[in-house]
Amino acid sequence: MKLPITVSHSSPAANAVVLIAVVAAGAALYWLRDILTPLAMAVFLMIMIDGVKRAIERRTPIPPRFAGAAALILVVLGFLVSIWIIVDGAAGFFTDASGVAGSIGPRIDQISRDVSALVGVSDPPTLQDMIAGIDVRGWLTSTAFQVQGAATGAFFVMIYLGFLLASQAGFRKKMVGMFPERGPRQEALEVFERVRGGVEGYLWVQAVTGAMICAVAWVLMRAVGLQNAEFWTFVIFIVGFIPVLGGAVAGCAPPLFALVQFESYWPALVLFVGLQTLLFLVGNLVQPRMQGDNQNIDPIVVLLALAFWGKLWGVAGMFLSTPLAVMAMAILAEFKGSRWIAVLLSGDGEPYAAKHSKKQDKKTEPSSKNRDGSSLLNRILGRDVPPQA
Repeated sequence: MKLPITVSHSSPAANAVVLIAVVAAGAALYWLRDILTPLAMAVFLMIMIDGVKRAIERRTPIPPRFAGAAALILVVLGFLVSIWIIVDGAAGFFTDASGVAGSIGPRIDQISRDVSALVGVSDPPTLQDMIAGIDVRGWLTSTAFQVQGAATGAFFVMIYLGFLLASQAGFRKKMVGMFPERGPRQEALEVFERVRGGVEGYLWVQAVTGAMICAVAWVLMRAVGLQNAEFWTFVIFIVGFIPVLGGAVAGCAPPLFALVQFESYWPALVLFVGLQTLLFLVGNLVQPRMQGDNQNIDPIVVLLALAFWGKLWGVAGMFLSTPLAVMAMAILAEFKGSRWIAVLLSGDGEPYAAKHSKKQDKKTEPSSKNRDGSSLLNRILGRDVPPQA
């Protein structure tokens, strides 16, 4: 394992400066959330595009020069289609001809009477009583603004993504300018590799396990006759990228809708038990085996990151909370003064992935490939890297 970079500091003054800097950075992230949220999503999509591009190069006969364009089209279309499905499905959810919308009020009243009779309450509350103190018009107005904000945010994400892709041409020269010497530049690239590997590993695990959950969930929902099963399947897949809360929404939202749709409680009970069992098995058996060293991060850190970024950036922050925590751990581990924070963030006390450490141990002597420039260096910096002593 390589040693972290040594940074000289005096303890009291340095700790005070770090604390002030953290508070100031948090305030700036909150105040500038309208600008930084779409930028962060654009960076997230660019990492996805790079991962899809390399997957296309390895597993398809598409020429490498067209792999980038194919990856860009796939990711952008997937992002826009996801936004459209969520907005359109949410807008037309209670306006279809299924009759479910019209039966919500009477069905909730019936559920209230049944529950009250079960617990011995003689005067059960009705739906009107439940929403008497709620500003329904204000809530609907707020929801409409949030839907409009999602569409506007998607537009700005695409704008940022276009500029980020256009700026890639100058990234090579910037790297050489920031790190003229080969050693520091190689360290910076190794940090980038860990960040990218952690984010891509997180995306891969969540996508594969989400597809597994969606396949079984769709079968369950179709088996009980739940309406809008395809919409709920897509919602389950999307919220699966939100730690903790995603599983709660996936396991409870379809059964709650089944309570309203069906007169019997059995379909909702079957869905609830089936989805909870599915989520438990995937979360405790499948995901830990797939994650490996890509997400070497403490579970409590995942929860705290979810709360922190959700508070700062809302739903977008919840989606990005785990990748941002992985990035922070990889960067903090590079400096001696902040490595203790990375140790606390890691799952096993070792912020460097195990496979990375093994590679470092094996590199006792520079090979001819490393002397001439590694494949990673050539791929990111291109052939215009000046020879270094």
